[in-house]
Amino acid sequence: MTDTSKSQSRVASFFEFEEHGTDLKTELVAGLTTFLTMSYIIVVNPAILSAAISIEGYSDGQVFQMLAITTILAAAVGSIVMALYANLPFGLAPGMGLNAYFAFTVVLALGIPWQTAFAAVFVEGIVFIAMSSIGARRYIIEFFPDPVKFAIGAGIGLFLLLLGLIEINVAVADEATLVSLGSVASDPVALLALAGVGFTIFLYAKGITGSIILGILTTAAAGWGLTFAGVVGGGVLTPESIPPLQYDITPLVGAFLDGFRNIEPISFAIVVFTFFFVDFFDTAGTLIGVSQFGDFLDEDGNLPNMERPLMADAIATTFGAIVGTTTVTTYVESSTGVEEGGRTGLTALVVALLFLASLVAVPVVAAIPTYASYLGLVLVGLIMLQGVTDIRWESVDWLVPAGLTIVMMPLTASIANGIAAGIISYPIVKVARGDYRSVHVAQWILAASFVLYFYVTAGGVMG
Repeated sequence: MTDTSKSQSRVASFFEFEEHGTDLKTELVAGLTTFLTMSYIIVVNPAILSAAISIEGYSDGQVFQMLAITTILAAAVGSIVMALYANLPFGLAPGMGLNAYFAFTVVLALGIPWQTAFAAVFVEGIVFIAMSSIGARRYIIEFFPDPVKFAIGAGIGLFLLLLGLIEINVAVADEATLVSLGSVASDPVALLALAGVGFTIFLYAKGITGSIILGILTTAAAGWGLTFAGVVGGGVLTPESIPPLQYDITPLVGAFLDGFRNIEPISFAIVVFTFFFVDFFDTAGTLIGVSQFGDFLDEDGNLPNMERPLMADAIATTFGAIVGTTTVTTYVESSTGVEEGGRTGLTALVVALLFLASLVAVPVVAAIPTYASYLGLVLVGLIMLQGVTDIRWESVDWLVPAGLTIVMMPLTASIANGIAAGIISYPIVKVARGDYRSVHVAQWILAASFVLYFYVTAGGVMG
């Protein structure tokens, strides 16, 4: 047996190819497929976070590159742990929705320093590690209202969709109606971004792998092409200048430690709570959903040893906070790799290695205009809306809490507000329906806590 054959045999044995009915080629193709479908996060995550993070002595472009690097590192670490510890074909990266909540709600709206927001992500990760290590998942699921749990994804989708439309100049502020259609026909950014959205949707509908990242890159290339051709002036469809290379991320690494100074307890606790619960249910829901494709579930519909992939999520989130990025979660795009036949952790390991390889492309990422990055949010938001099909709309017990959870997120630009509204309304509806006995005592405590949260945040006690 040659050295190559021996190595392949060891890989097959470690990842248990025979038990999972797969082979090396299938796993490699599955890993490449998953990476291409989720690689848009390398561009989109820094675009979102850089709106809220500024570092003295560094340009916006340099901060953007730092955030792209931390995004890549967190995705790689999470996917490696998923591969080697959980042996599952799922890719991880900073989650969509919570990055927007971090930037636009926690930092920009509430005025919490970005270092403190990273401290909250770090605490969330540590709590997640502790709970995953003792198998506390089933207790959390027990007291969190199902209507709220199943509505979170759709609510985040609407939030991202609105945010994306705003950032590409399609939706604009209006004194009379709060939001309205912008002057799209006379705005080069809006016109090109809409063309990019249309192209991306076309690719997605055709089932093209990597449609989102292809749409972003094509739109950015079109912007540069129109600028070089003299159709528009410099700085309109392109960054005004290309930032110098920035591979030094030390200004972000460990910044969360400074965030523990002068913490306001109530607001900090609410932020940690929101990060944790959205991350938990997003990850748990994604794991179950993607596992259905790969036939990983047992006869009861549960994923055996689920604490292992949850631990991968928790470790990656904690690491991400340390280096300077937001909550890491399992990506639903992993289903594309599973559909290609990926069944073991080698698929996730390939995803991790491809993320690390993409570090060489960070300077190119910095040349992508912001509007091109945000068009990805439009499609991601639309995709996340499919979660509404899991809601039992015919039942008032579900209609009110789920409906409030969904609409409050985009209308108040806060995932936490949506969760709070849903949790508060749940026991009220249950009591009105004469079903108060089914309301867990923990759900009453949660509802009361969120009433206090609204009083504090909406009553002027917090910024």
